[in-house]
Amino acid sequence: MPGTVVTFYSYKGGVGRSFTLANIAVLLARWGYRVLCLDWDLEAPGLDTYFRPMMSAPPSGGVVDLIDDFRAGRLTPGAHTTRLTGKVKLDVITAGRGDDAYVRRVQDLDWEGLYEQGFGDYLEQCREQWTAAYDYVLIDSRTGISDIGGICTAHLPDRLVVLFTANVQSMRGAVDIAERANAARDRMPYDRPQLTVLPVLSRFDAREEYARSEEWRRICLEETKDLFRSWLDRDVSPDVMSRHLTLPYVSFWTFGEQLPVLTEISPTADQISFALETVASVVAHDFDRTDLLAENRDAYVAAVRAEKRTFTHDVRVSTTRPTMYLAEELMKYLVELGVRPVLSLSGERSLLEKTADDAKHLCLIVDREVSRWQSAEVELFLHRTLGQDRRVVPVLTKGTEPNSLPGYVGNLRHLRFGPSRGPREIAKNLVDQLTGTTALVEPGDLDVAGVLRQTAHARLRPLMWGFVDEIVAELQIAIGAGDRARVQDLAEELMSATRVRATDAAPGHRVLAPPETREAIEWAVRTSEARVTRQGFTGFLDQR
Repeated sequence: MPGTVVTFYSYKGGVGRSFTLANIAVLLARWGYRVLCLDWDLEAPGLDTYFRPMMSAPPSGGVVDLIDDFRAGRLTPGAHTTRLTGKVKLDVITAGRGDDAYVRRVQDLDWEGLYEQGFGDYLEQCREQWTAAYDYVLIDSRTGISDIGGICTAHLPDRLVVLFTANVQSMRGAVDIAERANAARDRMPYDRPQLTVLPVLSRFDAREEYARSEEWRRICLEETKDLFRSWLDRDVSPDVMSRHLTLPYVSFWTFGEQLPVLTEISPTADQISFALETVASVVAHDFDRTDLLAENRDAYVAAVRAEKRTFTHDVRVSTTRPTMYLAEELMKYLVELGVRPVLSLSGERSLLEKTADDAKHLCLIVDREVSRWQSAEVELFLHRTLGQDRRVVPVLTKGTEPNSLPGYVGNLRHLRFGPSRGPREIAKNLVDQLTGTTALVEPGDLDVAGVLRQTAHARLRPLMWGFVDEIVAELQIAIGAGDRARVQDLAEELMSATRVRATDAAPGHRVLAPPETREAIEWAVRTSEARVTRQGFTGFLDQR
């Protein structure tokens, strides 16, 4: 899948555009994405100053050298890339070498003439190479209205981030450039959809003059609200989203070219990195799932942060000492199934904060009650994993009642040890549950395929077959979705509907299932059996 090109633009200078781009680039790279930054602000370059401490050597070339390559018939956009060193992995193409010839080279550029010679097609080829090699290509655009601005806001990007401050000129300029970019894209010979535009209110000081700041926030929203329409979830108001997309003014970070995200690793809501993380997450979510952002910002950010994360272990098995033997056996069979388990034995709650979050899922072996350690372990796990596909699976010993457990455990889909379900069987069920392929039938459940077969051979009043059709149709949906609880409920309902009663009409008034009903039943039988036999069960399953 090709990467995404995102241009950062501001109509006026002094809004922190390069600062925002550089910090977001570091965040995306830290979260596991391949990131390339390009400094297209050729007349006032400066993006490289944020990354200079991470450069092992001065840049040997940059964006202006792409023009020389074009004139010479070379297509080597990667030749001018500077690889950064340090804790993050990202690349930069600066504006160019900072030598005496740089200013003259920029002043001599004739963009109209270059496009007439085919430079647009050349840039398109560069773009294809960049998006093939990187997940995100972040472009630092020149301010104002210019030829370079048109390249950055109309030709190259898939997404546009416009930064503005709380003054009318800055706001209206940002909205105007978005409209101009979309109009220009309509005239381009390349296949480009309408731009998705993210308005970011930057350097906003809400700590002083609160009433005045709220008034200006309202003005900013009124000017930019139309930019939200093409991507914001319909249940989320632009006002709520605009507050998430506000970068606060923090005087400390206005001195020099700094990257606060390198030092504010776990920022609080009053730190600028907190807001930068939010904007970076919207970019990484492709401007999607904004309903989750409105509901739970931490979950929204955590979901992106963990998307490309790798874990040392697949599942942490938490147990108390009386069930240690079960945990050890369970882990042995998990290893045989190719799962990487790690043991967690109840101990001091204070040790939890020191425990590395190195397992993707958590399995609790619960013996009659949840221990204090397990309770704290679940709480910490859920806090760390908001919005991510990581699961807590309780495994109950015989005699443990789910209704007696705390809701955050008792309400989860659980497994249970029993006479016919030892550690080996639980290991298989656990793997299925963690991979999202849980069987529709477990030992002790109603045999869905058997109920369906009985229905296929039943004789019912003609009107009753219409009712059966409805149940079977819902069964098809539930089976396809893997909703075990719903499948069981519908199977019981189907049994009740086909049961012969003493008050029924005479046998002569009952008929076999219509052809279309039999076809639907046969489909449900095949699907449910496939889900059961995959587990190694056949026919009516053994009881607990």
